[in-house]
Amino acid sequence: MTPKYNKVHNRFKFNGLHFNFEDLKEVAYSLIKEGEPFEKVTGNFLIDWLNNKDFLYVQTSGSTGYPKQIKLKKQAMVNSAIATGNFFGLEPGDSGLHCLPSRYIAGKMMFVRALVLGLELDFVEPASHPIFDYEKKYDFCAMVPLQLKNTINYTQNIKTIIVGGSMVTTPLAAKIKESTSRFYETYGMTETVTHVAVKQLESKSNKGEECFNALSNIRFSQDDNQRLIIHAPKLVEEDLVTNDLVDLKSETSFKLLGRYDNVINSGGVKLFPEQIEVKLQPAIKERYIIASEQDTTLGEKLILIVENPSDSVDTILEKIQKLEALDKFEIPKKIYTLSKFPETNNGKIQRKKTLKAVLG
Repeated sequence: MTPKYNKVHNRFKFNGLHFNFEDLKEVAYSLIKEGEPFEKVTGNFLIDWLNNKDFLYVQTSGSTGYPKQIKLKKQAMVNSAIATGNFFGLEPGDSGLHCLPSRYIAGKMMFVRALVLGLELDFVEPASHPIFDYEKKYDFCAMVPLQLKNTINYTQNIKTIIVGGSMVTTPLAAKIKESTSRFYETYGMTETVTHVAVKQLESKSNKGEECFNALSNIRFSQDDNQRLIIHAPKLVEEDLVTNDLVDLKSETSFKLLGRYDNVINSGGVKLFPEQIEVKLQPAIKERYIIASEQDTTLGEKLILIVENPSDSVDTILEKIQKLEALDKFEIPKKIYTLSKFPETNNGKIQRKKTLKAVLG
């Protein structure tokens, strides 16, 4: 029988203590009244989860558009938790480390997974460098890449770590290869109740994979523009057409190419900024994005925007020109610098605002 949103698993623990459905309401009020700011947010989420409504509203991050509120069915969130538990083999009594902000869907879902699957959850402040018990063994944890970058030397006791929210950089991937934990990059969004597919990253416990693979009861197709379509009837009522361009390998597997609205057509050549950005990582240590500006000859020309670089523009270009992985069309025609990139509330670069800040 599928668990329901208004039930709490009898193996669930929160910071070492058992709580049932009614007890959690008292915990929520206590967090709101006496907790730190991040705990107050969690308390508000728990109040929303434990009320008699079958839905709640979730804020999107705003990384691909304006932040907005989305109405999600609580049962869809339960179904997502079950799919994650099945994929990673999570069992009642397994331990989970929660270090994500409860304001957004990824943080909310860590709680839902614990409530539904019966996990023993330790909740710590969702800082860029989370502080947790490095000696304690955990079965499962979710992090954003910046958190993993800052704690990678202390994650040896975490069995499985999922990473999402932004790109896993080449230097971070190199550190992951030396770790004994299992790591998975996630694909998903608020609308799909977090991840619907995961990609195994290479570590001492895992072989690396090129493609994202679907969780249970999820299928993929694509439209005429090569955009991914998600079929997830237990999560969303209608098929979801994304703006992500993919190389579809099967109805359960795909390789991510980039965003449809970011693709650059330069002299008839299609260029994918996200793929070029990965290739540029050995040459630039600061944050940067690939974008385009109008050009009378090419239509669009490739440009690079770097945040507060320590090298000169000429030095950056020299380093880029030495990269063997870059195709000649992938070398930026112009390099701009910006002292500070516009960001979303959770630290993601806002591409359109960054481009506007440079070009006006």
